[in-house]
Amino acid sequence: MTYQIQTYNKIADAGLKLLDEQYEINAGNDPDAILLRSHKLHGQPIPETVQAIARAGAGTNNIPIDQCSEQGVVVFNTPGANANAVKELVISCLIASSRNLFRAVQWTHSLKGETEISEKVEANKKAFIGHEVAGKKLGVIGLGNIGSVVANDALALDMEVMAYDPFVSVDVAWTISRSVKRVHQLEELLSQCDFITIHVPLSPKTTGIIDEKAFKAMKKGIHFINFARGELVDHGALKTALQDGTVGKYITDFPSDDIFGMDNVVATPHLGASTTESEENCAIMAARQLKNYLETGNIKNAVNLPNVSLPLTSPGRLTIMHRNIPNMLGQFSQLLAERNFNIADMLNRSRGEFAYTLIDIDNKLNDEEATDIMNRLQKIEGVIRARHIANGWH
Repeated sequence: MTYQIQTYNKIADAGLKLLDEQYEINAGNDPDAILLRSHKLHGQPIPETVQAIARAGAGTNNIPIDQCSEQGVVVFNTPGANANAVKELVISCLIASSRNLFRAVQWTHSLKGETEISEKVEANKKAFIGHEVAGKKLGVIGLGNIGSVVANDALALDMEVMAYDPFVSVDVAWTISRSVKRVHQLEELLSQCDFITIHVPLSPKTTGIIDEKAFKAMKKGIHFINFARGELVDHGALKTALQDGTVGKYITDFPSDDIFGMDNVVATPHLGASTTESEENCAIMAARQLKNYLETGNIKNAVNLPNVSLPLTSPGRLTIMHRNIPNMLGQFSQLLAERNFNIADMLNRSRGEFAYTLIDIDNKLNDEEATDIMNRLQKIEGVIRARHIANGWH
């Protein structure tokens, strides 16, 4: 079977090379899957043939998740693939802001064409005297794939590290150094730290989480680093905090018109994940996830469905995306029994209002039988999409 993949943006060759002779890239108008980076799909029709969308990156704000779920489209992202790239830039900006590097470099370039540059440099360098980060306190808001490695690396710089994340996963928790002090109230972190970096996803709950109240809880002169999402910070409250000296510097990877002109703001052009290595890592992970889903039905790192995985050892597999409502499994089992199909294995997982079921059957179906059972499954109220995958080894 051949799969059609539609790409948007430039996808690193290292990822595309994983899509072997079974895959055709941008070869038709009826793609089975979409692979993209920052291209915005909002307001754009998603063909009914699309079974999955993979974003080579962590955020999925450019993808209409609710619409995809209603269409039975699984949406993947690549958490952790760009973590090292973002971490390195955050640590770089942490040190650069503490040493007044941004202003110092800008001033040095202003000397072009002047005489006695060496003398002027020596006379004025004291205006840019900074501080070492060793011994200072860093607050990390959000201990996901990026926040956790930032916290660990800051310890290596001899910083004291405090972290706030009430929802840290068990897997990530195991990777965090015991020297990182976990706090249970955000205000405790805000009031004690000299530097703060935020690494939480943007959602209705986190939009504007750094607001007037948060700034009032901070120490005077704090350096705040935001390489997560611009909307996490209330820019009106930020302006006031900069003016009254609460925020000594604000470094962000999300330039916007309303922060231009604010003093002590450094805005980088969304460079967090912009490394060759990061783009390759994201493309490889995204391609593998698409390939795994299309060929086996297994799901890893979907944002709208849980992780579901079974080894594909039986002649055929049915994959069913459906509403998370009672008696769905009973209806599936009854339908298969009526057709004399024997269930070899079954796995069901849910996430919110949606669920996903894998059913391995001992029967090898021809095209007519597969079409018939798919049509019957689709007629069950609550089923959004059903698929048959034939095991090529049988």
